[in-house]
Amino acid sequence: MSLERDILDARILIVDDQDANVQLLGRLLAEAGYTRVTSTALPTEVCTLHRREAYDLILLDLQMPVMDGFAVMEALKAGGDGGYLPVIVLTAQPGHKLRALQAGAKDFISKPFDLVEVKTRIRNMLEVRLLYRAVQAHNLQLEQAVAERTAELRESEARFRALTELATDWFWEQDETGAFTRVAGPALEMLGIRVPPLVPDSTPAPDEGWDLVERAALQARIAERQPFLDFLFHRSLPDGSRRQFRVSGQPMFDQHCRFIGYRGVGVEVTPGA
Repeated sequence: MSLERDILDARILIVDDQDANVQLLGRLLAEAGYTRVTSTALPTEVCTLHRREAYDLILLDLQMPVMDGFAVMEALKAGGDGGYLPVIVLTAQPGHKLRALQAGAKDFISKPFDLVEVKTRIRNMLEVRLLYRAVQAHNLQLEQAVAERTAELRESEARFRALTELATDWFWEQDETGAFTRVAGPALEMLGIRVPPLVPDSTPAPDEGWDLVERAALQARIAERQPFLDFLFHRSLPDGSRRQFRVSGQPMFDQHCRFIGYRGVGVEVTPGA
């Protein structure tokens, strides 16, 4: 549907206790092609009507008995969701224009009516209003798409971690300093790795039986921020046995391309283990 058709189909409410003004505005809008125009002479009904109909535009007289236009706008704001207030005020008092805009009105039409001005201000207001609604709808779609994508990513990550746990002995993450921040699996029993806050230093020391040449080669890859796949390394235990492991890892970067650590998986490949 075109914007022109949307404008002419907009829901409009005229609020004025003077029947002559209601008739004049109603006839003017009908001649301009607007098809969904209603009116009320009772300002106390406006909030109830707006909650039910969600008007695209309210033409609101300021001078009315029992409840003036300013009180109506306050009631609309109090009963609404804090969003856009689609009100054009009708006033014969120049001094009321600034106060009406400060109260939340989006525009004003002076009395006595200039018919060209009335049609122009109403059309401009409706165009802005409908564009505002289109932006709201678009933002809602984006929010829903982001929420759905986030849920998909979380589910995918959960599946990945579950498969990783099945296919490997341990999953690990390190921060930019090389300290282990997360380890899943029996890494303590296999490697002697502890994760903070259990101990201040979570990196295995060189004298814990690791092959120093292999360790230096792995550290060189990490220093260059390079990924590594199935890197083979060994550890000699106090009982004289020698255990063999393969580890794979990749560097992690934040949204500003700043290095924040490594994550990867490992598996023991000691023959007969």
